[in-house]
Amino acid sequence: MTYQSLSYADLAIASALILINGVLSVLLKLQLERQLLLAGIRTVVQLLAIGYVLGWVFQFAHWYVVLPLMCGMTLVAGFSASGRRTERHRGLLVDSVVSVWLSSWLVTAIGLFVVLRVRPWYEPQYAIPILGMILGNTLTAVSLGIERMARELKSHRGVVEMILGLGGTRWEAARGAAAQAVRAGMMPTLNQMSVVGIVSLPGMMTGQILAGQSPAEAVRYQIVIMFLIAASSGLGTVCAVLLTFKRLFSKDHQFLAHRL
Repeated sequence: MTYQSLSYADLAIASALILINGVLSVLLKLQLERQLLLAGIRTVVQLLAIGYVLGWVFQFAHWYVVLPLMCGMTLVAGFSASGRRTERHRGLLVDSVVSVWLSSWLVTAIGLFVVLRVRPWYEPQYAIPILGMILGNTLTAVSLGIERMARELKSHRGVVEMILGLGGTRWEAARGAAAQAVRAGMMPTLNQMSVVGIVSLPGMMTGQILAGQSPAEAVRYQIVIMFLIAASSGLGTVCAVLLTFKRLFSKDHQFLAHRL
């Protein structure tokens, strides 16, 4: 089977399909036409830009070229995780960046050094796509975890303050909210893992098959990626929830509700 190359005309035809969503927005009066237009433009511009950047990076595959790109991707993911919340508290941006960075880079390192044993580790063909897939899922998990933690504490403020008033520790007061937050952050990945290969074929696996790779080999790679994503999402969510907990509770076991 030969690889089917796509022309810009093919991209234009596919892009026109977004008009379906625009028509639905008009008919149902959703008022999403502007957002759909901007999202479509951003999709095309961002992907074309990263395509040219990666072409240059692949040509000059040195660590001092790959590493800054990976750092930039991580910072954008961290900022995106913090920007998805309507309610903000002090330190949210730092907590998001730290959670995304630590979890995604730790898991990516395990994948590159231990599982795939890529030499050199900064081989852009492996390092950049793997980190990108892990970041995309981790930022969602971190965002959901922080949002649920803040929401649970805010909506159950009376219970939290009652536990503290009766002599309970700050962790005893926040434990229920933390458990709900971690569960919320991990749920999208768990749902994805439950139907992968049956309902949906992941992007990496599909791309390898379209490029002519053996389906069995593509499946093995996808299994590795799914477990890396699950590990990073779990670690990132726990880290984000713990950092949020530290922000909203003092060492004197006081609930700092004014920060929400």
